[in-house]
Amino acid sequence: MICCQFIFKPGTYDDDFRRLDQEIDDYARSLPGFDRVEKWLSPDGDVVNAIYYFADAEAVAELGRFPQHREAKGQVQRWYDGYRIVVSDIRATYGDGRLTPSSSVNDSADREQS
Repeated sequence: MICCQFIFKPGTYDDDFRRLDQEIDDYARSLPGFDRVEKWLSPDGDVVNAIYYFADAEAVAELGRFPQHREAKGQVQRWYDGYRIVVSDIRATYGDGRLTPSSSVNDSADREQS
């Protein structure tokens, strides 16, 4: 499993951002290797961590080739007041079974902090 974290401080969003953000999210979720998304906010609410989980590197590469993703990457300075990408290989996950992926801030956290 591969974890792709997009850690960012929201800036000012516009219609282009909203369109691209939705198209990229929809495309990522449609990929055969897509597993889930989790979203977390820093305690002060100023920084967002959008975490996409994929089964394999091919799914991640496919997202990277998506034209709208490439377009958004070229304009990231327009919409964010800073960002960092972290890509990790997950070797194992375990727990007691009471904390599920839906226990995160997940989709109830608005992608837009405008």
